[in-house]
Amino acid sequence: MPEIPHKNILKRLSDYLWEIPATFRADMQVPARIYASQKMLDDLFRDRSLWQLVNLTTLPGIFRYAFVMPDVHEGYGSPIGGVAALREDDGVISPGMCGYDINCGVRLLRSTAHIQDLRDRIPRLMAALYHEVPSGVGTGGRIKLRGRDLDAILEKGVDETVKRGWADSEDRDFCESHGRLPEARAEAVSSHAKERGSDQLGTIGAGNHFVEVQYVDQIFDEDAARAMSLKPGEVTILIHCGSRGLGHQVATDYIRTFNASKHRYSRDLVDRELAYAPFQSNEGQDYFAAMAAAANFAWANRQLITDEVREAWRKVFGNEFGDLKLVYDVAHNIVKRERYDETPLLVHRKGATRALPPGHPDIPLKYQQCGQPVLIPGSMGTASYVLAGMEGAMQEAFGSSCHGAGRTMSRKKAKSLVNGGQLRQELESRGITIAAGSMSGLAEEAPLAYKDVETVVDVVHHAGIARKVARLKPVGVMKG
Repeated sequence: MPEIPHKNILKRLSDYLWEIPATFRADMQVPARIYASQKMLDDLFRDRSLWQLVNLTTLPGIFRYAFVMPDVHEGYGSPIGGVAALREDDGVISPGMCGYDINCGVRLLRSTAHIQDLRDRIPRLMAALYHEVPSGVGTGGRIKLRGRDLDAILEKGVDETVKRGWADSEDRDFCESHGRLPEARAEAVSSHAKERGSDQLGTIGAGNHFVEVQYVDQIFDEDAARAMSLKPGEVTILIHCGSRGLGHQVATDYIRTFNASKHRYSRDLVDRELAYAPFQSNEGQDYFAAMAAAANFAWANRQLITDEVREAWRKVFGNEFGDLKLVYDVAHNIVKRERYDETPLLVHRKGATRALPPGHPDIPLKYQQCGQPVLIPGSMGTASYVLAGMEGAMQEAFGSSCHGAGRTMSRKKAKSLVNGGQLRQELESRGITIAAGSMSGLAEEAPLAYKDVETVVDVVHHAGIARKVARLKPVGVMKG
């Protein structure tokens, strides 16, 4: 195995940015960069995440540098929290750099209800959400789509949900990329993947996916908060999920294909989990089309969950507080075609969120003055953040930010240390209502298994990537 990075080779570029020089290993084509505070550095060497980061710098067509955000931890092939841009003309595309849960992402809904007006009704709301939103491993939803109906979702994403009455045009406007990657081709998705996804629209699954009821606890940037219609004390709902079994199967299918092509494309690959194909090859084009289709499926999934959440809201509150409105929806496992320094690139974000600055043409008109909303969920029972993209993200980070708190221990270890029932009692003693089908699943997501979200957010804020807009505190968590 090639040499693993160590602390004394890090070059300090600023208080929150560090670099592993391209001279560290002979196979590195560009430097590797790390967004972190001085206090976070020691923790970065407890797993293989920096070794995986250095591996990214060896890939053909890598542009400028590869880097990780402060929520970084070890993943499959690529570190979670990693970003790398590969040139379209002579670069590669890698499923391991996108991840198995294609377009796992977050969307934030807002209400006009103040937490003091409905705190006593939160348990009823959580029960309604648990009833309306299917959850759990392998759980199917109420909608079953096959054939042309499923293909339409894969190719049109949120556009198709608008057509079917599950969304309105305003929902579409406040999704990243309008909830659709146009490069999607349904025929690039295997029949097995389609079968796995046929009944999973409108479901959150398990793991770290959730529907969380929160309220706006603190405003840091009044102008940006006003643009996002976020007011102190008002209730919000955060949805976190992805492409379910369909996306997982797409990744599985193409990792297998790319490894079978290893004698042609990946002869000197450091880690077979990073199997790749040239973007311009038939295999590369097919994976990109299938990945885009899975991303569209995920946007449609979050949209249908939104429809279910709105139904639960209406059942509990009627017309008392009006409808839930979409603030924004962001992806954090995705490959997108973008341009930097006039170079067409494939930007791979795995556990990283797009963070576009004020004035960028790809964000809604409503947010042109403040920048794109960046949604950062905390660990269960801790605060989440709304940030706004800054120009520094474009200049230094391919328009990217962190995506969450970031794990510090495996799910297996968390279950060995935490009793799910006791955790539930602890959270409920703090005024957080829990609706969960599995106590072991709850234990996997215990706060002690994650980094401190406040520390993570401080890094990207002070690094000039995304600034703090609002902090959200939980009052109810629904998990599979």
